[in-house]
Amino acid sequence: MPTSVVQRIHAYLREEEEFGGYQVTYLRKTDLEQLYTEAAQLLNCHPRNISFAHDATDAYTKALSSIHFLKGDVIITTDNDYASNHIHFLSLKKRYGIEIVRANSLENGDLDLEDFAQKVEQYGPKLVSVTHVPTNSGLIQDVGKVGEICATKGIIYIVDACQSVGQLVVDVKQIQCDFLSATGRKFLRGPRGTGFLYVSDRMLDAGYTPMVLDGQGAFWKEETLIEPQPTARRFETFEAPFAMVAGLIEALCYVNKMGVGNIQSYNAQLMALLKNQLKSIKGVELYDLGTKQCNILTFRKGGRSLEETQKILDSHNIFYSVSEKHWGLIDFNKKGIEWAIRLSPHYFNTKEEVERVVEIVESF
Repeated sequence: MPTSVVQRIHAYLREEEEFGGYQVTYLRKTDLEQLYTEAAQLLNCHPRNISFAHDATDAYTKALSSIHFLKGDVIITTDNDYASNHIHFLSLKKRYGIEIVRANSLENGDLDLEDFAQKVEQYGPKLVSVTHVPTNSGLIQDVGKVGEICATKGIIYIVDACQSVGQLVVDVKQIQCDFLSATGRKFLRGPRGTGFLYVSDRMLDAGYTPMVLDGQGAFWKEETLIEPQPTARRFETFEAPFAMVAGLIEALCYVNKMGVGNIQSYNAQLMALLKNQLKSIKGVELYDLGTKQCNILTFRKGGRSLEETQKILDSHNIFYSVSEKHWGLIDFNKKGIEWAIRLSPHYFNTKEEVERVVEIVESF
C-alpha cells in the first residue's frame, strides 16, 4: 500500500480510540462519502451506482443473491472464471437446480465469441458471468464484446474485475455490465477487507436487492414493510471497517490522481520487458495465453520443483504468488500443470528491478 493509505488508516483509528466509532463516523461523514465519488470516477459511472463491499467475493455474492433463480435457469460463464465463482455456481446448481454452461475458448486462449453468442441463443441464460482477468494467468477476456451481446438480449451480466481494477482502464459504460465486483487490495493497492460493487441503473430501477438486507440497505417503514435504499447502497450492511474504508478512499484518490491510463501504459512496458527476457531463457515456460494480456505472468523453469523455486525466489527477496491447480482447474488441466509462479509487476516497480528478476531466474 502507498504510505498515504496507511497513514489515513492510522489517523482514523487514532480518532476512534479518542472519540469512539459512532462519533468518528459522524465527524467524518463527508470524508467517507468520497468513497462513492472516487470509485465512480474510476469506473465512469455515478456515485449512486457504487456500494461498499468487504471484499470482491462479498460484492460478487451480494449481486448473485439478488437474482431470483428457478430450476432450469442457465448461467453462462467461461473456462477462465474465478474458482470461487464456479463454486458459487455449483452451490446454486445443488440448491436450485440451475444449469451451468461454459463458452468455449479458442486455441490461443481467447473467449470464443462466436460460440458464446451461439450458446446465448441456444440456452437463453438468466445470467452471464465473466471474469475480466483470471487469477491463474494474465489473460484479458473481452468483457466489452460479451456486454454487447448481453445488452441486445437484456441478459443480466456480472463482471468480476478483481484482478483488473487498478491496473487496466475499466469503463462500465463500455462494458455494459449490470454488476461489477472489485477488491480494494491487489492492483488498487488499498487495504484488505475492502472492495466495492457497481450496480447499473437498470438493476436499481428494476428493484434488485441482495437476498438479505439490513438497516443500512433498507428502511423499516411499517411492521411488515421495508423500503430498499434507492441507490446501490442497498447492497451494503450497517457495520463496516471504517478505518479500512478511509484507506480504500485514499487508494482510490491515489490511482485517480495517477491516472489509470498512465498506469496501464507504464505497466505494459514493464511486462513487455519481463516477458521478452524471460522467454529467452532456456528451460523457462510461460503459461499466459490470449491476444490481450496484462501484468500477471505465470511461469515455471524446467526441472525445478515448487519448493526449490520458492526457496531461490525467497532468498533474493522477490515477491510472487503461487497459482495452484485448484484456483484455475480447467485452465491448468489444459496446460497439464499443477502449479505456476505468478509475477505481477506494477507501476511502483522499475525496469532495473524487472531485469534483476530475470537475472535471478536465469541463474538457477
